Amino acid sequence: MDLAGIRRHVPSTVTDEPRQAAVIVPVVDRETDPRLLFTKRADHLPDHPGQMSFPGGGREPEDADLTETALREANEEIGLRPSETDVVGRLDDISTVTRYAVRPFAARVPDREYTPGDGEVAEIAVLPIAALTDRSNYESERRDHPYYGDIRLHYFTVEGYTVWGATARILVQFLQLAAGWEMPPEVDRVVDADADYPL
Repeated sequence: MDLAGIRRHVPSTVTDEPRQAAVIVPVVDRETDPRLLFTKRADHLPDHPGQMSFPGGGREPEDADLTETALREANEEIGLRPSETDVVGRLDDISTVTRYAVRPFAARVPDREYTPGDGEVAEIAVLPIAALTDRSNYESERRDHPYYGDIRLHYFTVEGYTVWGATARILVQFLQLAAGWEMPPEVDRVVDADADYPL
C-alpha cells in the first residue's frame, strides 16, 4: 500500500468547533491484500450508536497533542499499542454534528488480531481496500442537512458493514490519496431533508 500521497498532503485544519477529537485510520498492510480496520460503535452510546468508525475519541487535558489523543484512544478501544503504530501523515480535519473537530491520522498497523478493549466498541472489522474502492460497493446521495446544509453523503457497503457519515467522509479522502480512487461525479439519488437514512 503506497501512502506517499498522504505523506505529501498538506491537510486543512478546523478551528471553529468547541471540542477536539482524533482518530487513527489503521492500514493493515498485507502485501497482496491491504485492508483498513474499522470499529463498530456500541448500540448504547449516545452519539452515533451502531455506526462504523475509526479508532479514536475526544482529546483529554493530559494529551500533549492530537496525535497522542488518537494513539491513546486506539490503545483503549482495540489494544493498538503506540509503539507498534507507524503514523505516516494527516488527512483534513472534519467537523461533526456533535460539534467536534476531528483530526484523522493515517497509520500502518501490524497484521494481527485486535479485540474490543472498552465498552464503546461492539465489533472490529478489517475490510479490504480493493472492495472499498469497488464502484459496486459505493453509493451516494445529496440532501439538505440540518447542520451542514447541502451535502453529499457517502455509503460504502462491504462484507455486510456500511461505512457512512463522518467516517465515510474521512474514507473518501484516504482512498483518493492512497489508492487513486475517483469519486463518481454524480450522486446516485437526491432525497428530501427529512428522508430516512438507508440504514
